[in-house]
Amino acid sequence: MRLSVAAKEKTARTSKKKSPVSKGIKQSSVTERRCSIASTVGILSDAWAFLVIREAFFGSKRFEEFRSGLEITRATLTDRLRRLTHEGILREVSYSDTSSRVEYKLTKAGIDLYPTFMALMQFGDRWLESSKSGPLQLIHQGCNCVSKPIVTCSCCERRITAQDVTYIDGPGGGRVAADTPWRSRRTGDDFMRGRPSSVSRSLEVIGDRWSFLIIREAFYGHTRFDQLQAELGIATNILTDRLARLVDRGVFRKQKYQSAPERFEYVLTPMGADLHGPLMMMMAWGDRWRANGRPPMLLHHKLCDENFTPVVACNRCGQPIDAFSMKYRMRYNPDKFGGRKSSRAVPGRV
Repeated sequence: MRLSVAAKEKTARTSKKKSPVSKGIKQSSVTERRCSIASTVGILSDAWAFLVIREAFFGSKRFEEFRSGLEITRATLTDRLRRLTHEGILREVSYSDTSSRVEYKLTKAGIDLYPTFMALMQFGDRWLESSKSGPLQLIHQGCNCVSKPIVTCSCCERRITAQDVTYIDGPGGGRVAADTPWRSRRTGDDFMRGRPSSVSRSLEVIGDRWSFLIIREAFYGHTRFDQLQAELGIATNILTDRLARLVDRGVFRKQKYQSAPERFEYVLTPMGADLHGPLMMMMAWGDRWRANGRPPMLLHHKLCDENFTPVVACNRCGQPIDAFSMKYRMRYNPDKFGGRKSSRAVPGRV
């Protein structure tokens, strides 16, 4: 049976409306730099996921311990525990052979996030704490001293700064289709739930995944709006919003480089430049646990002329630190947040 002209036109209009070709081509063409930082950012930029990991470092293992310490809904907590288990950050362990209930313990990959947390903590203590001391005082068991960990070069063991580092494409370099983060919207004050935390303050200031990646591109030398947009494939309105927010928070300084028409570039402030250490530790974690032996980028230290891996070390003795070599003193009452579960960063080995 033949269709009438009107029916054919209606069918054509319907097909055109439903056709995803033009939209699909546009979406599939959006790529981003292959980078191990993005792997870690995808986890830590989700406020609830970060908070669950933080509480695991303080000794929480059971569902109700997480829930009471964070005042988190059951549905949200169930979702984040499931995701973190899928990501290999947590693992489920049965209470006993006769119980169907499980505890959630940090895996080796989860424990290995500790140096990243320490780098973020030191940034928060330096730039975001109104008092001279943060919520925690760290003690390094190796030298039995109060420690303020620093990010160092694995070759010469000197402290690294952004201006002393260059970047080289690694065996896993290139571009990939843009990833879909767990959550695309900013999470506002969710990072500040529960106990006082300099790491929470750092993440709350930096913001969401897009903000992380904009800061990353600044370290690669991209400071102009069009450069950032081209590198990240980010929507104009989102980029405008995140840049304004990062300028307001003191991470970037906006300066004019052209008058007619007006054009601006976004330069890292001393505070923003100090985020280099935390981002390098995120890269190191991603290289170890997500790159399958093919790091997308190599770091070169100008001072010793060697490629290096960033290491978090004790500022007193210079030795690398990990979760099992550190203790802490709380400068707040832990009873408000589920009580003191452990004086160690990680309660027991995996």
